[in-house]
Amino acid sequence: MEVYQEALSYLETQNVAEAGGDILEDVFQEEAVSCFLSPFSSESIDFPDTLTSCTHEDMLEKKLAVLRGILESEEVYLRELDALLTHMKALRASAGTSQPVLSSQQVQTIFYQVPELRVVHQSFFSGLKARLSAHSQAEMSSAQEMVMCSNYKLEVGDLFLKMVNSLGLYGGFIENYEKAVEVVRKCTQSNPRFRTLAESMYINGADKVRTTYTLEALLYKPLDRVTKTTLVLRDLLKTTPVEHKDHAALQEALRLSQSFLSGVNESSQSKREVKLTHGMRRQLMCDGFVVDESEGVRSLRHLFLYTDLLLCTRFKHAARGKQDQYRFSWYLPLGGLRLRWVTGHERPPDTTVRLQTLRTKMFLLRQQLHQNTKGTRGLTWTARNRKKLEQMELLLLTYSPVYRLDLHSPSGKSHTLFFSSLYILEEWRDTLHKLTAENIETIPPDLLTLTSACVKLRMTQQPHLHCSEAEDETSLCGTVSVAIHSASGLQEPACVYVCVEVDGYEFYDQQAQTHSSVRSLNPHWDQELSFQVDGAQKMMVLCVSQSNGQEDTVLGKTTVQLESKSLSSRWRRQTLQLGQVEVTLSMKYCPHQLEAPGSPVQQPPVFCVPIEKVAQQEGVLVPHLVRCCVEEVERRGMDEVGIYRISGTATDISSLKAAFNSNLREAVTKLRSAEVNAVSGVLKLYFRELPEPLIPTDLFQSLANTLDIQDLNSRLVSMLSLLQSSPDVNRNTFLYLLHHLQRVAQRHDVNKMTLLNLATVFGPSLLRPPVAGLEQNGATVDISQEVVIQVQVVFSYLQSNNLPEAQTSALYSSDTEDETTHM
Repeated sequence: MEVYQEALSYLETQNVAEAGGDILEDVFQEEAVSCFLSPFSSESIDFPDTLTSCTHEDMLEKKLAVLRGILESEEVYLRELDALLTHMKALRASAGTSQPVLSSQQVQTIFYQVPELRVVHQSFFSGLKARLSAHSQAEMSSAQEMVMCSNYKLEVGDLFLKMVNSLGLYGGFIENYEKAVEVVRKCTQSNPRFRTLAESMYINGADKVRTTYTLEALLYKPLDRVTKTTLVLRDLLKTTPVEHKDHAALQEALRLSQSFLSGVNESSQSKREVKLTHGMRRQLMCDGFVVDESEGVRSLRHLFLYTDLLLCTRFKHAARGKQDQYRFSWYLPLGGLRLRWVTGHERPPDTTVRLQTLRTKMFLLRQQLHQNTKGTRGLTWTARNRKKLEQMELLLLTYSPVYRLDLHSPSGKSHTLFFSSLYILEEWRDTLHKLTAENIETIPPDLLTLTSACVKLRMTQQPHLHCSEAEDETSLCGTVSVAIHSASGLQEPACVYVCVEVDGYEFYDQQAQTHSSVRSLNPHWDQELSFQVDGAQKMMVLCVSQSNGQEDTVLGKTTVQLESKSLSSRWRRQTLQLGQVEVTLSMKYCPHQLEAPGSPVQQPPVFCVPIEKVAQQEGVLVPHLVRCCVEEVERRGMDEVGIYRISGTATDISSLKAAFNSNLREAVTKLRSAEVNAVSGVLKLYFRELPEPLIPTDLFQSLANTLDIQDLNSRLVSMLSLLQSSPDVNRNTFLYLLHHLQRVAQRHDVNKMTLLNLATVFGPSLLRPPVAGLEQNGATVDISQEVVIQVQVVFSYLQSNNLPEAQTSALYSSDTEDETTHM
């Protein structure tokens, strides 16, 4: 038998067979579920969603569970390192023979720093095992009431700090990793003896079950291990009371671990380039998960953006012992690539119902997991349901996005991507625009090599799933209200709307938009948007310009951190800097327990509803319908002959009425393309169908009496005094309308609508007696006389040159002075 085979057989019998532990638990395979979940896995131990309300005893019990899980996973990791060392020694022994499998230099390259890593983790494992064993003996010998004290005495912070201080060894391993893998691949192709070894490496478990790994998969284990260290330290710190002696050491270990990973990430950024022909270099710019739709079927895909092309792949979890892989889906060269995004994509009704059912199930399942903080149902039940929750969130990520990005290549190929966030879509679109603006040389890529490299080059490790995260105690749970007031800094007049998004669990709607303003340099909305939030930590704000028949343009965007300490139940006004645009808004936050998500909340109707109720629902003093119609008439109807006298078609008015009763944003979009006479007609119809007239009926007789005052100024003083006694919403809406009609009358030489003409049109709609046709004593009133009173009252108001200004929105009281937040 060859020396190589002899050395390998000897080392297998001496080392591998002695390794113990439960090999069924592979801490790096997400689908692995055992009697105890490793804290290094993506599914961490079942902590409560927040530990702030836990007793110290509960926290220390959780800490002990974490430490035992770490010990088990360390044992598995040591067996993996032992497997590498076994073959390293065998290969090194054969290198000194006349027929070496590999040269000494190749062995050194492949197994660089592995022995040193083994020493560090063996020392850590031995120390942790000894302390946990001593603690277990103390628990068995102590009375029940002394267990708490025993848990407090267990200290391991120094062990973790010592281990983290040796992370520099991983720096060398990571620097050498690509060289090691390259040697393994080349030798596997050229050397049959090495191929046999590299493709079938065995690790024995405590139950004598052998698991097969490839050499390349085992070499990847240290990379995964070092990236999981931070997660372990977070779990430990979360379960360690602040006053415990371990807290400071674990905090420092976490800081050092995060610092090390940051340094590795920065160093690896410069190595994300792929060499091409003709001296060109291809570099990965960004990547992330998107929804790709093909022939009506949606799929979650991993998108990689390089300097010259866009690569779409599907991620495939590898079988045990193998390395994860990416499969090629499609690619598009960036040269000549055209982009078009669509904001108004509607989901099919059946999809909306299914998503709502899915959200409800997710909410209830998460509640069950939250209530099972003591683990009464067992860790297997918890693991299974966390996996189920993860699968449901993946479905939600696949079918809920509504923002569509169409990609068109000069070759005729087209693809459609969907995003759940306008903010993320704009980041992708902005990056693509910057790259496609340059003259890009299109070189056909080696798709096999490029797709294979995705595992090493990826920046996004997996879809961002909230269900796998422990709830942060600083995240918000309750209702966040945002009142969008105005914007300034526009370079030219535009129809603008503001989009607000929040993060957190997707049980509730996370995105809302204002209506589109009238074309202006300083748009105003005073529109309130409200969100039910669960686990929210940030808010994204975008200012978007809307053009008829053209693609919307994002004028600016920013992110605001949501912190409960900086929010309160009172409105707080601030100004955000979104590029060159400033948006002024107010925010408030009301924390409370959330109920299961119900059916999408339908907007309450606005027609035939008391104006006070409509204004209260919208949080304004002048209803949005009135303001939107007035702004649209002033935008394109001031020179329309007979505006307000000539009505639009009944079908157009009916369509607009239905839209305002169901969806304000859709209604405003329809206003943009509707005949201007239909816009004026729907405004008149709104006032005509109010259950109570805009000018309260109890003022009818008093206003009629003021018409007997001959002096116009004295009459107006009396009429304005009477108006002050009317409710705030009625008064401000009436004043808002009067100012608008005065501006219309200023163009009477073109539109032929004088103040008297406008008073004749609006009088009967704005002012009515308590009971039409009757005096207060019950006597019959001449209808023609009633109309004269209605017209003359409105005409008198329109003749005033000093009408008070209308206040369109409610006052948003602030705890502090206005502040400008530059983001």
